[in-house]
Amino acid sequence: MMKENCSATSSFGSIPVSEFPTIPGREEPGAHIGEEITLHGSIHKIRKMSDFAFVILRTSHELFQCILSPEFSSFSVDGLKEEMCVRIRALVVEEACARTGWELRLTDVEVLSRPAAKMPVVINQKKMTASLETMLDHRPLALRNEKERAIFRLQHGICRAFRAFLEGQGFTEIHTPKLVSQGAEGGANIFRLDYFGKEAYLAQSPQFYKQMMTGVYERVFEIGPVFRAEKHDTARHLNEYTSVDFEMGYISSFEEICRMETAMIRYALDELEAEYAKELALLCVKLPKVEEIPSIRFHAAKELVAARFGRPVCEKEDLEPEEEKLLSELVKEKTDSDFVFVTHYPSSKRPFYAMEDPNQAEVTLSFDLLFRGLEVTTGGQRIHDYDMQLAKMERRGMDPGLFAGYLEIHRAGMPPHGGLGLGLERFTARLLELDNVRRACLFPRDIHRIMP
Repeated sequence: MMKENCSATSSFGSIPVSEFPTIPGREEPGAHIGEEITLHGSIHKIRKMSDFAFVILRTSHELFQCILSPEFSSFSVDGLKEEMCVRIRALVVEEACARTGWELRLTDVEVLSRPAAKMPVVINQKKMTASLETMLDHRPLALRNEKERAIFRLQHGICRAFRAFLEGQGFTEIHTPKLVSQGAEGGANIFRLDYFGKEAYLAQSPQFYKQMMTGVYERVFEIGPVFRAEKHDTARHLNEYTSVDFEMGYISSFEEICRMETAMIRYALDELEAEYAKELALLCVKLPKVEEIPSIRFHAAKELVAARFGRPVCEKEDLEPEEEKLLSELVKEKTDSDFVFVTHYPSSKRPFYAMEDPNQAEVTLSFDLLFRGLEVTTGGQRIHDYDMQLAKMERRGMDPGLFAGYLEIHRAGMPPHGGLGLGLERFTARLLELDNVRRACLFPRDIHRIMP
C-alpha cells in the first residue's frame, strides 16, 4: 500500500526501531538475499513494460533497479513519478540472470515528497546532452546525473587521499583567514571589499599564514577556497577555486617539495584505484602511473618547444598555454609521463617571497607542475632571512610597513622552508580529461556567473 508521509506526534517518546534493515551507504543488498530491506532515495527513472515496470531508485551512492509487479507489489506504478523522494520496502531475491546475481522486488512504498514541476534538464540518461551553460544554470539538478556526481565522488576521494597522505607525513591541518588586509600574490587580480570602513581583500592564497605556521608546526597543509579577480573567460580559469596547499620547514632544497608532491599524487592515485573503481569505470578514467616525475628548467623548456615545433618565443617570462600543451606532449613521448615539473622560473615572474637561485639571481628556486598539458601546481622555496626579504621588497618598490605581520616571522627567525598550491579543480579536470575546468567545480564562479 502506498503511504504518504505524515507529521510526527508532538509528544515525546522513544525512537521506533525499523522493522526491516535499512541499507546504508554503499552496502550491497545482495548481502540480504531472502530478506525484506528498506531503502530511501529518489525515483530516477520509470520504465513501464507490458505487465510490470522497472523503477530505478537513486540513493546517495548507487542506482538500484527495482521491479514493480501486481504479483508482489502493494501499489500501482501509476502512483509514482520521477524525482519523487520515497522510502521503499523490497524483497531481495536471488536471480542468476541479473548482472548482480540478485533483484529487488518492490513490496511497499512511502512517498516523502512529490516534484512540483517538470525537470528543466534531463538527468536520467547515461550522459547529459545539455550544453555546459544549461547544466550550470541548473547545477543542483544536473549534479543528480550519475556521471556528473561521479566526478565529485572522485574529487572527494582525491581530497581524502591528499589529507591522509599529508597527515601520515607529519603535516598539521590548518584553517586560515579568507578576509585579509593585503594580497599575498600582488597585482590587480584581487577582490576588494569594505570591512567595517577599512579596505580588505579576499585571500588570493593562504601563503603568508602557512609560512607563519611553519614556525609553529614545521609542516602544515590546508584545503580551502582562494579567490582571483582575473578577467579571464577560458576553459582553464575560475575566479574562486579550491587550493590544496602545503608548506614544510627545514628543507635543504626545493626538490624536496617536488618529491613530496610526487609521493602525494602517487598515493592519491593508488587510493582512487583501490576505493573508487565504480566511478573510474563509469567515467572511463585512465589513471596515470606515477613513479618519478621528470623535470626541466624553464628556459630549456622554452627552447625545446621552440626548436621542436618552430614556434617563436613571444612570452619570455612564462609558459604560454599552448607551450604547456606542447611540452607535455614531448615529455609524454620521451618519458611516458603525464606529469612534468618545470623549474627555475624567472624572478621577475615570481612573487616577492620566492627565493632566488644563489648561482643565478635572475631565476628562482621555484617550479610549476604540468599535468596533461595544464599547469596544476605552483610552488618553490621561500626567502626565510629577514634582511634578504626586506631587500627584495625594497628592490620591487614595496612598502614593508604594509607587511609588518608577515615580516615579524622573519625578524624572529624562520627555518628554510617552502611549499606549493595545487588547484583541485584543474587537477580533477585533467585526471578525468574534461574539456573545461568548470565541469570539475560544483558551483563555478567566473566572470559571468555567481549563481546558483
